[in-house]
Amino acid sequence: MSSPTSVLLAGGGSAGHVSPLLALADTLTRRHPDLVVTALGTEEGLEARLIPARGFGLRFVPKVPLPRRPSADLLKLPGRLKAAVDAAGAAIDETGAEVVVGFGGYVSTPAYLAARRRRVPIVIHEQNARPGLANRVGARFTTFVATTFSTTDLPHARRIGMPLRREIATLDRSALRDEALAHFGLATEWPTVLVTGGSLGAKRLNDAFASTVAALSRGGVQVLHVTGQGKTFVPDVPAVGAPYVVVEYADRMELAYAAADLVVARSGANTVCELTTVGLPAVYVPLPIGNGEQRLNAADVVAAGGGLLVDDDALTPHWVETELIPLATDGDRLAVMARASAALGEPAADEQLADLVELAWGTRA
Repeated sequence: MSSPTSVLLAGGGSAGHVSPLLALADTLTRRHPDLVVTALGTEEGLEARLIPARGFGLRFVPKVPLPRRPSADLLKLPGRLKAAVDAAGAAIDETGAEVVVGFGGYVSTPAYLAARRRRVPIVIHEQNARPGLANRVGARFTTFVATTFSTTDLPHARRIGMPLRREIATLDRSALRDEALAHFGLATEWPTVLVTGGSLGAKRLNDAFASTVAALSRGGVQVLHVTGQGKTFVPDVPAVGAPYVVVEYADRMELAYAAADLVVARSGANTVCELTTVGLPAVYVPLPIGNGEQRLNAADVVAAGGGLLVDDDALTPHWVETELIPLATDGDRLAVMARASAALGEPAADEQLADLVELAWGTRA
């Protein structure tokens, strides 16, 4: 049976686009070892570092931000967009791409337009509950549209979840728990709260927990606090009580999840999907800026009982002491929340998206 020989994956700028792109790339090459996978990105985004490090080819297109209000930049848009579409078209032609897969962001719109012009099949994956402009445009050109959340409003959408790294998608938290606790210097007798604001950290989370180290420790809650780069601090842990461990970055996030009983985090799409896939209850604190997508991302799991939603300005030291500590020490409640979270997980989303790519490849003219 024949199989695709070359695909182009378009998505960059943020981890929300790059992470599922890499998960799909890994799955496609696992299925088809001879397949050429090339990514399309910008020179400024995370992809410029992460994609070559994983061994995949990378082509660049000019970044074409869409002005949010009338300005001189709006007059430059047609020329900039044409240059980006031309660059995306050259990448398709030179790699012989038989399918273009877009994950949204600056590079996807040029890729969709170039692919449509060449009658190359298009596959779309939308990470957020509220779709971005690029994928709203691209969804007009294809019926192969996958989404992370059931509430995402796009034509032909089918919910598959978020393609995740295999280390996360196949994680057995109970089997790794002892190793994970030892890795971070945590104890076995205390419940563990993982606090993370992602690679850049979250000031609100960092400040609230840094101010309550002693209360958490004396309350019988140990904490693994991932502060983000350059934001670490030395916790003032009481002589008697539970540990409080601070790290800037967890290079093995699967171990952080295995150590945790409860997570406090932002509700980016990737975070929500990782936590439901591994079956962790969470307190979601949506980023208070943007178009409200983080609140929507957490809506399904909160409605199912697998998480709580706390507004950014409500996550205070007082809330940590009066609400979080009782929750973290209530094993029965956490167990119910964990089951509700796991029921929404989609550990095979990478395989389902790869199926869609193969289906689209089969429709080539």
